[in-house]
Amino acid sequence: MIEKLRQISIFQTLTEDELRCFVNGTEIWLEPGEFLFKQGEVVKYFYIVLEGAIKLSRGIVNKEIVLAAYDTGTFFGEVPLLAGTLHLASGLATRRSHIYCLHENDFWQMITICPTVRKIILGHMASRMQELQLLSQQHEKLIALGTLSAGLAHELNNPASAANRAAGQLHNTINSLDSVAFKAIEQYLSPTQREYLLELKRDAIEQAATLNILDPMVQMDLEDKLTYWLDSHNITDGWKFASTLVVAGVNPQKLEVISKQLPTNIFTSVLTWLEATLATGGLLKVLDQGTTRISEIIRAIKDYSYMDRASLLRVDVHAGLDNTLTILSYKLKKHNIIVTREYEPNMPCIQAYGSALNQVWTNLIDNAIDAIGDKGKILVRTSSSKDYVIVEIVDNGPGIPLEIQSRIFEPFFTTKEVGAGTGLGLEIAYRIVINQHNGDIRCFSEPGNTRFLVHLPTEQHEPIIPTKGDRHRERLAELVR
Repeated sequence: MIEKLRQISIFQTLTEDELRCFVNGTEIWLEPGEFLFKQGEVVKYFYIVLEGAIKLSRGIVNKEIVLAAYDTGTFFGEVPLLAGTLHLASGLATRRSHIYCLHENDFWQMITICPTVRKIILGHMASRMQELQLLSQQHEKLIALGTLSAGLAHELNNPASAANRAAGQLHNTINSLDSVAFKAIEQYLSPTQREYLLELKRDAIEQAATLNILDPMVQMDLEDKLTYWLDSHNITDGWKFASTLVVAGVNPQKLEVISKQLPTNIFTSVLTWLEATLATGGLLKVLDQGTTRISEIIRAIKDYSYMDRASLLRVDVHAGLDNTLTILSYKLKKHNIIVTREYEPNMPCIQAYGSALNQVWTNLIDNAIDAIGDKGKILVRTSSSKDYVIVEIVDNGPGIPLEIQSRIFEPFFTTKEVGAGTGLGLEIAYRIVINQHNGDIRCFSEPGNTRFLVHLPTEQHEPIIPTKGDRHRERLAELVR
């Protein structure tokens, strides 16, 4: 045991005699999913991870918040011992783990007679308390944002649904009015002329629906030519028709053909009817697109927040990425950034905390936007292996200088101007991926190519009930008694 303890950083400076004071601890083995201790239990031990990994998570308002993860060669448990509290979180093995448990009496003796160890432990305690406070503040902000998002989505959903229904009903109403207006004209037309006019209407509507947006100067030139033709043929207020007719592909040559097919005395009425029909159809199309877009944003906000779902669930990574891009679409358009998606077909869903993962995608993509500036490109690529899914966020910005790449995941480290960034975005993403999902996040950067590579396991270890961890804790309790 002495040789094992000497491999732990806090024991490396101790003498042989000092180490012998701390070999009275208890060794236990935990399988993945087994508890070492549970939140709210009495603290009796200081823990050292000889092998494996332990995840600490705290239950808050029916949600599990991952606080930290400790792997081989690390220690934990000093915070509640020194603070005199119950366990602030639950400790769960994420892989087979060999744990050394030092009783609280031995712990107090250790920090009393070993100044070096005391200094290290107190330093870690201060750092961990600061991290816990930072994480709690961030979690409170996320809860507030999620609550606000869910409430906003709910409040907007009703008027958006009403607008969608109204748009659908308006289509029927407009069609009825159009039929009435056509009947007022068709009495002056022969059957052949009526058929010609209906075909003209169908062609114009189809053209207006498929025609690409014209260059403003080209549009203006075509409108001037059409207005001139209308004025020269004594069409009152012909300029009012020009814009709509040009979009529908109507030019002076086509008007010449139409005028020869229809009686002169109703030509103006026909143009008025045709322009009104096309203009109304265009407005209905804009209304449909607008209400559909609102519904998409509302759905994205609701899915993004995951407020009405359990914390750990089957998550479609592609849906989360798409929802995040929808939320950030305004900023992407503002900076003229092109987003390319290269999604692996039929990629499996993963067991994850959906809202937390969306925070990762938001931070990575938002950072990419800020790094690019204007008129850049972002690539979102996904792939999978046997037990992992991989997400890449790539941008063609200036890159991250080599000398600071090792620091980008540090809390409060930022290259942005004062007030422009907190330095927490990447640190939060790191915590969520590493601590909460037992995954991996890395950055590779050079000018014109910065890649953030995220690996996420498809499955998370759930607690096993009853657990051997419970029996281990019972054994430890017996030793205390």
